[in-house]
Amino acid sequence: MNGARALADPTHGPGPRGPRPGGPRTADHPGTVRPGVASSTPDVVGGRSRRTGTRSRVVVAVLVALVLTLVWLHLAVDNAMSAPDLLRTLVGGGESGENFVVFRLRLPRLLLGILVGAAFALAGALFQTTLRNPLASPDILGVSGGASLAAAAAILLGGLSGTAVSLAALGGAVAAAVAIYALAWRSGVSGYRFVLVGVAVAFLVNAGLGYLISRAAVNDVREALVWMVGSLGTPAWADVAALAVAVLVLLPAVWLLAPRVRILQLGDDTAGGLGVRVEVTRLTALALAVALAAAATAAAGPVAFVAFVSAPVARRLLPTAGLALVPSALVGVALVLGADLAGQHLLGLQVPVGIVTGVLGAPYLLWLLATANRGGRGT
Repeated sequence: MNGARALADPTHGPGPRGPRPGGPRTADHPGTVRPGVASSTPDVVGGRSRRTGTRSRVVVAVLVALVLTLVWLHLAVDNAMSAPDLLRTLVGGGESGENFVVFRLRLPRLLLGILVGAAFALAGALFQTTLRNPLASPDILGVSGGASLAAAAAILLGGLSGTAVSLAALGGAVAAAVAIYALAWRSGVSGYRFVLVGVAVAFLVNAGLGYLISRAAVNDVREALVWMVGSLGTPAWADVAALAVAVLVLLPAVWLLAPRVRILQLGDDTAGGLGVRVEVTRLTALALAVALAAAATAAAGPVAFVAFVSAPVARRLLPTAGLALVPSALVGVALVLGADLAGQHLLGLQVPVGIVTGVLGAPYLLWLLATANRGGRGT
């Protein structure tokens, strides 16, 4: 009987059971084909891919429109010039007073905010993606705090100012990152261990800052406080140019490394099996993130929570999770520019941008911890 059935129906036999030519198998009989019925799987996958791409483009377009709106508000709010006069000044046709307001007061601060927001956001995206931990960001792990401690020490102990303080902040961020990496190394670096060591270093850094402030003169403390909260201030064009050069040099390296960082999200074993040198890629990504965070901190101080919230917000807006570089950078720029506008014009007093971003970012951190605990998961 079995042999007769096998001869009568080729799908019942010792050979491979594949679909017959002409179309897919039917649900009632996996070996038969209904004439004229085509497989819908490519259409479903293609439709989903098109919807994902469309939503990504819409999200990026909305973020770009938001950033452009904030740019215009930065230039136009509390400005005695009319819109036509402002546009004329931007293209080089303004009078001396108008040129001073736009090109010396407004535009450097605006460009510094854009660069700081993008740099912190990209640094946070690299940290969180590489270490696969939502708490991994330069401000949570003590990298930005190391820059603040070094800058405060340069001001309060060394009597330095200007470029020397920025260089000290740069060195402090690098030193903190190297210390965290060395202490977290155990035949490689895991995200969980790196975050724990980073939080411990952040506490040590805060203790050092508290000691310096308690021992310093009141007049010196006022200048050092800017390096503790983060502020755009009224930067010189040289400071803006220095940060712009640093960001433009680091961006191509981040872009080239991004595909390998995305593969790291699959796990170390899978990434290694796909040909990725796991530890080299992780170290390179962390080095680029530290360089971006250090450059931004050296220019504006440790603007709180921008690196922490930008990438998660961008991922929630997008249809797929992953290393979303462009959306993360746009969210970071929008956050810094919006916080600076609020601090300068909405609160009735001049508030540094780092205080406003801290007020916005702290509830997100509490929400993240609360939802993780409710789900029975640790962060």
